[in-house]
Amino acid sequence: MKYFLLISIVFLLLQCKTDTGPPDPMMPVPSERQLAWHDLEFYAFVHFNMNTFSNMEWGFGDEKPDQFNPSSLDCRQWAQVCKEAGMKGIILTAKHHDGFCLWPSAYTEHSVKNSVWKNGKGDVLKELSDACKEFDLKFGVYLSPWDRNHAEYGTPAYITYFRNQLRELLTNYGEVFEVWFDGANGGTGYYGGANEERRVDKINYYDWGNTISIIRELQPNAVVFSDAGPDVRWVGNEHGYAYPTTWSMLMKDSIYGGMPDYNTRYSMGQEDGTHWIPAEADVSIRPGWYYHEYEDHKVKSTAQLLDIYYKSIGQNSSLLLNFPVDKRGLIHENDIKQLKSLTQKIKEDFTTDIAKDKVAMASNERSDTYSASKVVDGDKETYWCTSDEIESASLTIDFGQFTGFNRVILQEYIPLGQRIKSFTIQALTENGWEEIASETTIGYKRILRLPTRSAKSIRINFLEFRACPVISSIEVYNAPKLIVPPVISRNKKGEVQVAVPDPGVSIYYTLDGTAPTAFSSRYARPFIHHEAVRVQAIAIDDEKQSEVSELNLDISSNKWQVLHDDSRANQVIDGDISTWWADESANNQNEIIIDLGEVLNIRGLTYVPMQERWISGLVTNYTILISPDQIFWTEATRGEFSNIMNSPIEQLVLFPTVKGRFINFKSTATTDGKAASFAEVTVLTESSKSIFDTN
Repeated sequence: MKYFLLISIVFLLLQCKTDTGPPDPMMPVPSERQLAWHDLEFYAFVHFNMNTFSNMEWGFGDEKPDQFNPSSLDCRQWAQVCKEAGMKGIILTAKHHDGFCLWPSAYTEHSVKNSVWKNGKGDVLKELSDACKEFDLKFGVYLSPWDRNHAEYGTPAYITYFRNQLRELLTNYGEVFEVWFDGANGGTGYYGGANEERRVDKINYYDWGNTISIIRELQPNAVVFSDAGPDVRWVGNEHGYAYPTTWSMLMKDSIYGGMPDYNTRYSMGQEDGTHWIPAEADVSIRPGWYYHEYEDHKVKSTAQLLDIYYKSIGQNSSLLLNFPVDKRGLIHENDIKQLKSLTQKIKEDFTTDIAKDKVAMASNERSDTYSASKVVDGDKETYWCTSDEIESASLTIDFGQFTGFNRVILQEYIPLGQRIKSFTIQALTENGWEEIASETTIGYKRILRLPTRSAKSIRINFLEFRACPVISSIEVYNAPKLIVPPVISRNKKGEVQVAVPDPGVSIYYTLDGTAPTAFSSRYARPFIHHEAVRVQAIAIDDEKQSEVSELNLDISSNKWQVLHDDSRANQVIDGDISTWWADESANNQNEIIIDLGEVLNIRGLTYVPMQERWISGLVTNYTILISPDQIFWTEATRGEFSNIMNSPIEQLVLFPTVKGRFINFKSTATTDGKAASFAEVTVLTESSKSIFDTN
């Protein structure tokens, strides 16, 4: 009997130990350097190099060092801008594909030491490293494995050169937090004057194992980025978006840098991945990675940047936001303005955590050490977890009263691995429990944007997991709506549309020239307006109001037709500047002939050039002809868009009024000699004269 009692006590003690001890890690798990990297979340890329001065994205390698000559380089300005935005570090393109080095490398003449900048005594890496130290920012380096300048690229001798440069970067500039390797490797290049195409075995040529061992030796705390890691992986696109399902694990041995199908097969990670290689989302604040003056008007809007933030950091990725530093050597004013707008909105969205220190209850708790209260205690090192042998679990947070909310942040305790495969969220509303979200992975951080609702409690149901749930934090916020000036447009049907990013924001507009207020007409849906008009609109939510936006419109194009065999030519008059057309036929006349459907008093036109990232065929010189019948033509004017390459925005042409039904906008020269391209052409008539002339 005593023996049986002793066995029973031992069994109970063992069972108690199993229930109260921490769960076993679910492999793979992050290293210490990866954990430190996860905590950074948001940091900067700076593309500034020879391409800035050659107006290229990928230089050929035949550029001269003297082309590099910033007039007012100030790395302290970069650091200050990033620090004030809440970013944690800066990664600089020390050497891009053209091979030009921003530091005075001892192993090449193709560097700042042979430029006119600071008489060859400058070192951008040192200036940025010093600035990062001053502003308490992490410092990282991008070193292109591909070198279109080096004569020995493609041979074993280049690998020695590449590693020598890597050692320079990792020994002369202090602590480095990330080393960034591009997946673009091999192709045409200057190659010391050979001017040829060179391809390499991307899997074996760089002998990555031995190359990375140099980083481990010299910068043991630095993470290494490439398509395949080994520490951080590419998210698979340049839009800055991770995925609703994003795993931090990857089958490392099946991936290599630059593999053709990486972005479609592997970039979202793998549930059964063998190594912890989390995603980094990289995106430029402009269309291009390097500075181009013609993109000064194309800086991403607050709404676009906010969407990127939520789809990167909010979907288990970090965010690496690029600034194309300009020819002065400064982050451009337009970029700074939009960055400040983004960071201000982020602060507004996450001002007060509604769930902090509220009552939290769980369907299962491993022990008091791992109780539900740990998810709302504000300490990322504590966590709630369940017993091992469960099939589902739930956490409920009681707000104590009905409270409005629209954001939920969830974090797993990733030192024990990524576990959650699917979960739902319910809200206890006045109608009872309602499901408000159904999602998949969480990982380091998941942020859900939800419609605003009032609830007394929320419940997170963990439905599928690789091992028992281990949740370190749940936060709930009521983010104010994004209030920005509405975007006004009109399509070919004559439908006027007024839009704002957030649903539920009230829009008010006027058509009579007066400034809109909360007492003006409320916009509910698109409306038809064919006549000339000035549309003005504002967005209002509670007491917050946007600036007024306005759009001056002439008569609509509903009766118009572009006279061409290619029906796509009508994209030129569809009211959408994101579409464009160019006549690529053999008998191309580089012109747009528009039938206005009736005789009008014509006094001008506007031309919007192609708005793609890679622009071509922008009209620089033109002649405008007008005809009542397509037989007799009158030349209304001719002229030049002198700065259209650097400023590809809407161009206005006015001329003495000519009566006619047909208008021929003829290009006599383009920026690159290619077929003239047209995104949008509108015709100005006498009916809009009072509207446009009083603007």
